[in-house]
Amino acid sequence: MKTRYGMTRPRVDDVAWEVLGETGSGPAGYSAAREWGVTTQIPASFHVATLWPTDPIVGLTQHSRRNRERATLTPKEIALLELLRAPDVYIEAGWGALVERVWDALDQSKVREGVLHVAVAGERNVATRESFDRLVADLTAK
Repeated sequence: MKTRYGMTRPRVDDVAWEVLGETGSGPAGYSAAREWGVTTQIPASFHVATLWPTDPIVGLTQHSRRNRERATLTPKEIALLELLRAPDVYIEAGWGALVERVWDALDQSKVREGVLHVAVAGERNVATRESFDRLVADLTAK
């Protein structure tokens, strides 16, 4: 889409990272599921979980999280925690697909298991902690 001045608009996720920064922020909801490749759904707005929400941004839905350990995580690692909040809702490819994607990401050093363990311990959402335990068990059994 071209603007009045002939330039295209920046992608909303690029705007999000510029405004929010990548420290303590990462995709949430179906945006997180797309990051991990476990859904074909395209959300109407880009969803982001962040420690420090800002004023509203057009095309961006912000979700405030209070776990300060998330500041040590990458956006991809935060996306994983967000998926684990409601895996049955967001992972249409099935739990096994997520396990495979996480296995590959660990193997390629795209996510770090140690910092995830620390961050999950600080999560208030019980489903996130339970889903993480299930994920670790399935990865260990692999």
